[in-house]
Parts: sequence; C-alpha cells; structure tokens
Amino acid sequence: MSLRLFIDQCVPKSIISILRDTEHEVLVLGDYIPIESPDIIVIAKAQELNAILVSLNGDFSDIVTYPPSAYQGIISIQLRNHPEIIPQLMARLTAYLSLYDSEEHYRGKLLLVEVYRIRIRE
Repeated sequence: MSLRLFIDQCVPKSIISILRDTEHEVLVLGDYIPIESPDIIVIAKAQELNAILVSLNGDFSDIVTYPPSAYQGIISIQLRNHPEIIPQLMARLTAYLSLYDSEEHYRGKLLLVEVYRIRIRE
C-alpha cells in the first residue's frame, strides 16, 4: 500500500527525492498552491488532497494550534539547520513508512522524526 504525502515548501529536494524512491505518492506544495501560502492554507490543502503533511516547519508541531486529531497526519522532520543528519533522519522515517504503510495509521497523529527516535503525539 502506498501513502499520499503532501510535501511543504521548506522540505529540501534531497528529502523529496528519498521519499519518491519509497514509491509513496509525493505531492509537492508548489504544484498546488503558491509557496508563500500561510500555514493554515498549507494544512488545509493537505486535508483537501487527503494527504499526510510532511514539513520541517516547527509551527506544525504545535499541538494547540494544529491538534493532530483534526488532520490526516503530520510528519514533522526535526532537521534544525543540520543538513548533515538528513541521511539518518530519512533512514528512520523510510523504515517507519515501510512498517506502517496504511494511511489510517497516521490519521490524527503528529510524528516528530528525530535521528534516534520518532515521537508520536495524538
């Protein structure tokens, strides 16, 4: 089964390429809405597309502003201006995506992808 992932404009091309290699459906923000769109428009578009939002934007990690239960799923990659950790982050994320390839698993959850773990908030 394949996941539908909506990729925020702040996600580097190297990460997009890795996600495409996983054979999940990768939808890039710039193909759907202007890249300078406010966060609320970004997450609304992910919902409209029935997709899991993938972002580096820390605002989407705020469970008060963006309660996970209201969304298809949010994957927040914790890069924090350290591009050298992209390989480790993506190894962790792609392994997780292959284990849990049902969109239902992500619905209502925020996944915080770190080098050594993935934290889940519901």
